[in-house]
Amino acid sequence: MGCGEGELARRLAARGLRVRGTDAAAEVIREARRRAEVTDVAVEFRAAPVEELEPARDSAELIVCCEVLEHLRDADAGLATVALLADPWAIVSVPREPLWRSLNVARLKYLHDFGNTPGHINHWSRRAFLRFLGRRLDVVEVRAPLPWTMALCRAPRISRS
Repeated sequence: MGCGEGELARRLAARGLRVRGTDAAAEVIREARRRAEVTDVAVEFRAAPVEELEPARDSAELIVCCEVLEHLRDADAGLATVALLADPWAIVSVPREPLWRSLNVARLKYLHDFGNTPGHINHWSRRAFLRFLGRRLDVVEVRAPLPWTMALCRAPRISRS
């Protein structure tokens, strides 16, 4: 969910996985489709905001939600959607703060916003992000490649009907 131009989706599909990607922006989905066609990789892309995703159509054994939650006005609702769709796994990642902003400042980017990348409205340290995930998911494993926090999570067993 939130596949952007489809780079990660294409890489996963190239490894033989069946991949579906969604993003809120129709123009971004058009670009993702174009890139998939050029590289001859089969990925099903669809324009759909996080708020419109539903289990009957969008659940999967693995939900990948990378670089999405920091953009959502209601990150908790986004996380609830991840938990609802993950059957049972999810990989979720966000930029690690304040490191993300510091690195942007060091490279002289977004100085007028103290290093905040345009569109980032939510910010988490590693610890705060793991607490946030724990509201709705069971965190199984955490990786912290600079400058992100990535977590493999399992959705609690719930009735999906």
